[in-house]
Amino acid sequence: MFVNIDTQIKFIRIWLLIMFCLTTLIIFVGGLTRLTDSGLSITQWELFKGIVPPFNNDIWNYYFNEYKKIPEFREINYNMTINEFKVIYYWEYGHRLLARLIGLFSIVPLILFYYSFRVKLSKNYKYLSIFILICIQGLIGWFMVKSGLSIDTDVSHFRLALHLNIALIILSIIFWFILQTFKIQKFFNKINYVFLNFFLFFIFLQITLGAFLAGLNGGLIYNTWPDMNGNFLPNDIIHQDLVNYNIFNNPSVIQFYHRLNSYILLCFLIILNLIFLKSQNNLKSILMLNFAIFFQILLGILTLITGVKIYYASLHQLGSILVMMSFLFIYYKNTN
Repeated sequence: MFVNIDTQIKFIRIWLLIMFCLTTLIIFVGGLTRLTDSGLSITQWELFKGIVPPFNNDIWNYYFNEYKKIPEFREINYNMTINEFKVIYYWEYGHRLLARLIGLFSIVPLILFYYSFRVKLSKNYKYLSIFILICIQGLIGWFMVKSGLSIDTDVSHFRLALHLNIALIILSIIFWFILQTFKIQKFFNKINYVFLNFFLFFIFLQITLGAFLAGLNGGLIYNTWPDMNGNFLPNDIIHQDLVNYNIFNNPSVIQFYHRLNSYILLCFLIILNLIFLKSQNNLKSILMLNFAIFFQILLGILTLITGVKIYYASLHQLGSILVMMSFLFIYYKNTN
């Protein structure tokens, strides 16, 4: 296999590690862009035109006037000055500039690799999946932004969740490829795949519910824990609201399910710990997952009870990456 060629694996590993860092960075910046309500400040696609930021007052006034046309300005930020607009503009500009950099870095080194190692890579195109997904992610990013330009004052929480999930899928694929470049010892005693797949499903579900909650500003309600303002269930809903067709548009219900799913994940974690202890597998990987999940829960609680302070909310989003990568490491060690 080509992964055993030292020169080749060296360059591919460096490329993957840089891609992993850049993708993590853009998830972080994207989260801050959302938390600072900056995502709708640039109202056009501008794939090439927007590479250079505004450099004179006429261009700044043009962008500000375009922003004034959307509901977010008319209904929420109608008192915003141009200097305040520049702050949110630069958050979105930085997010888009970083996305362009990632797009270029996902394909240019890859072309060089396929040219330099074409004999070994001629039948292996798995790394192209990263570039393809990044292109799709760019389209979905604009698809998300468009949902907040005409009617609503914010982007669709469904599209926001899709945008975040694809970013995590890209990061997970990169991480998986990185693991393949190392000679990592597999588990001697295999863990049931069905159990691991269910665990993975609930991790993704938790991240999706968190994105829904962010998109609906649901973290600004029920800022107590472990109760919801003194109750187990939200007091502004009825039991039928938990199962009706509008379930994913109700921030109270979403917050309840986000909490409930965290308890489900804890149950899965306890079972996985018992499996590790019984099978005498390497405990370092499960200890890392334990830390990641408990740290993420702590950040979630702090985010909630502080009314979604930006630094806690931003770390909470980064915590989801740590949880996902810690679990994928266990999943990878369980593969043949």
